[in-house]
Amino acid sequence: MPGFSPTTALLTDRYELTMVQAALAAGTAQRRSVFEVFTRRLPPGRRYGVFAGVGRVLEAVRDFRFGEAELEFLRANEVVDGATLDYLADYRFTGDISGYAEGEVFFPGSPLLVVESDFAQGVLLETVILSILNYDSAVAAAASRMTSAAGSRPCLEMGGRRAHEQAAVAAARAAMVAGFAGTSNLEAGRKYDLPTIGTAAHSFTLLHDSEEEAFAAQVAAYGPKTTLLVDTYDIPAGVRRAIEAAGTGLDSVRLDSGDLGVVAREVREQLDALGAAGTKIVVSSDLDEYAIAALAVAPVDSYGVGTSVVTGSGAPTASMVYKLVLREGASGQMEPVEKVSRSKASLGGRKTALRRLDPSGRASEELVVAGAPDSWDPSALAEEGETLRPLHVPLIVGGEIDERYIGPGGVTRAAARHHASRGELSPAARRLSAGDPAIPTMHEAP
Repeated sequence: MPGFSPTTALLTDRYELTMVQAALAAGTAQRRSVFEVFTRRLPPGRRYGVFAGVGRVLEAVRDFRFGEAELEFLRANEVVDGATLDYLADYRFTGDISGYAEGEVFFPGSPLLVVESDFAQGVLLETVILSILNYDSAVAAAASRMTSAAGSRPCLEMGGRRAHEQAAVAAARAAMVAGFAGTSNLEAGRKYDLPTIGTAAHSFTLLHDSEEEAFAAQVAAYGPKTTLLVDTYDIPAGVRRAIEAAGTGLDSVRLDSGDLGVVAREVREQLDALGAAGTKIVVSSDLDEYAIAALAVAPVDSYGVGTSVVTGSGAPTASMVYKLVLREGASGQMEPVEKVSRSKASLGGRKTALRRLDPSGRASEELVVAGAPDSWDPSALAEEGETLRPLHVPLIVGGEIDERYIGPGGVTRAAARHHASRGELSPAARRLSAGDPAIPTMHEAP
């Protein structure tokens, strides 16, 4: 919109700024601080989470700037005073951020992201970091369950019409991190260089005077290497007309209604009888991980998933929190701090995460060690034959972003990390039935 800049600075809660004003006045805003992002629990029944949105977080930190328009809004609405406006005008994050690489699986109590800076710089990022990580990780966790259930069959993201227009772009990216093969969303395709998919909806068939005319028009435009939607009217008739229009070299037909398992078997038999043994079957229609698993024995070649993936398949947030765990005291020494309320406690002090792998490379434990990465010796904590894989990687050092984690390259890197990380879990971790986290999270002093 005219007059609006692409800054992320106002994608935040008012109290982040009012805390900065009070801390500036008290002389505590520049105290060195460490914040950690973690979740206390996984959604009911889930056995692992998927850490997604890291690349978008880094982009958001890069773009967190208060321009004239933002400052004028804050001034006009008396959100903060003049001294705080002056501080915000010069805001740049110059601290360090480390954490799990995007695509890693995670478990309750793991320190997923660590922000080290002064208090003011770190607290201003709380809301935007949580809004990105909570949504993207929820989508990625759902998508991972779907790609796991699908096995070698591709999952295709088609949920843009069931989400906020910008959330749809983020959802497509998160789904690709968790192994989806393509998206219908063109902006996601443009921004992150993702494969895009899609041909025609029922409205295209209904536009024409007959199904034959609709199929002929689509094949004339795209050739036989297209997907014809065959369930607008009568499915067997639609399949026959599709092969008549495109020939036995038709790439695929799509089914979007009915008992998909039964219909897919009938359509497969019909295609084979028509000599179109190479024509694939794509199914859609409110699929989730359970429906995909139920179709495992059906002659289906790929799955189009919409609503369930963009809404986290019943778990629309990863319930992550952002807590101050270490801060500089009046004496200049760093002191651990923690929240002690019974239901929302936090564990004070800087922490580092490692994954314990048995001799076969199978994950057996998430180990959280007190201190920074350079304060522990992995070999001292590993049993014979075991490996302790460090989970934290530097993402921002001294305000400088590691560009490998953003843009199209970041998505490719995250998808590879997820494939490897999920592969470390036991087969039981992929069950869709309710159960405890796949591995326990243990805390140990260095």
